[in-house]
Amino acid sequence: MPVQKLYAGAKLREIRGRIGLTQKDFAAKLGVSLPYLNQMENNNRPVSTTVVLAMAQEFGLDVTELTTGDSERLVSDMREALADAIFADAMPPLADLRLTASNAPAIARAFLELHRAYRRTHERLASLDEALGREDSRLIASPWDEVRDFFHYCDNYIDAVDRAAEGLAPAGNIAEAARARLDARGVRVELADTETLRRYDPKGRVLHLSARAAAQTQTFQMLLQLALLEQDKLIEATLDLARFHSDEARSIAKIGLANYYAGAALMPYRAFLAAAQDYRHDLERLAARFGASIEQVAHRLSTLQRPGAKGLPFFFVRVDQAGTITKRHSATRLQFARFGGACPLWNVYRAFETPGRFLRQLAETPDGVRYINIARDISKSGGRFGAPVRRYAIALGCEVRHAPALVYADGLDLDNAATYEPIGVSCRICERRNCHQRSVPPLERRLTIDPDARGVLPYEVG
Repeated sequence: MPVQKLYAGAKLREIRGRIGLTQKDFAAKLGVSLPYLNQMENNNRPVSTTVVLAMAQEFGLDVTELTTGDSERLVSDMREALADAIFADAMPPLADLRLTASNAPAIARAFLELHRAYRRTHERLASLDEALGREDSRLIASPWDEVRDFFHYCDNYIDAVDRAAEGLAPAGNIAEAARARLDARGVRVELADTETLRRYDPKGRVLHLSARAAAQTQTFQMLLQLALLEQDKLIEATLDLARFHSDEARSIAKIGLANYYAGAALMPYRAFLAAAQDYRHDLERLAARFGASIEQVAHRLSTLQRPGAKGLPFFFVRVDQAGTITKRHSATRLQFARFGGACPLWNVYRAFETPGRFLRQLAETPDGVRYINIARDISKSGGRFGAPVRRYAIALGCEVRHAPALVYADGLDLDNAATYEPIGVSCRICERRNCHQRSVPPLERRLTIDPDARGVLPYEVG
């Protein structure tokens, strides 16, 4: 397989700006000429191996920063936006999208924001009859989507919050430590026979937790409340930097950051990373070791992106029974559809059929990248007979080159091309010609319709 050249001009400029050096000084430190650095920063030349090594030696930088970041996410998001029917046959070549994401990321983000505004307008007009006469019928951004994008483009890792949570980690039982910490602040914890997971009374300084919830959920909610009580200044400072467009988005993000803190306190970064490597990422062993749920462990694995101490680059996704993605993050080249469901060939959708079991899948995307995926259903009981059960499925995966570090890869025929199932992101931007599960034609291809013949699809993809 040919070695892919590394074009990372925008990231190179960002790193130079962070260090605070001029182009001339930066070039001198890297041992290259000023024109050569200028060409690399403008993507006229790839970043050389010599420069990569010099950055590691001179500045102690995690050189994986050059190959991560927003570029792949922006390309994936732009492709999906351009698959909208409004653009018809206007899909630019993939090379142009990559060039835009690398050289002009601000323009790419502006385009995505414009497309989001168009979708919001379109959806609002579709329900205009309902909106007529209402005071809140003005067009507003979706705060939920804004917050989800914030975490998406932070690589699902918030360094200051993560390190603060790691400092909370006790030597003993985390649940007892959380309760003692709350007690030291004059907050009494009480269990109540209610479906409400957590309710805090600031006047009486009582934290009510649901007695119906699992023990790990009760612990998580205590840690979340600690985040709101002890880390308010840090969380507010992080929110200030994010510059959300509405108070609703800021409020949702605050709860999201408190959740992040709780997960990071329950599974402290360095201890969790070491255990994940020792257990070869066995979700059940990690859940037992840290007193967490399977979903919490899988989500935490996808956040291990601390510079200089990164874990495996995982993707994590949670879907409901309708196929809607309710959580998504990817530290891999695989990016999820922003609107609607994902590829139905993913094993995550089959997890509902086999509750309580881990499903393994070897898969290959249209770009030729191979992945190993683990999926499992996650049922959340209402805690009493007759209460509705919320059902989800989660998937965790990484590129197959990391398979030796996964216990789930044991016994799989990784070298047999026939064992890899073809998957994609969404039908509109998938290039596969003969997929038996295709729901709509790809926008980048011409179609041929023969009234005298019918194959798997009622048309042929050119």
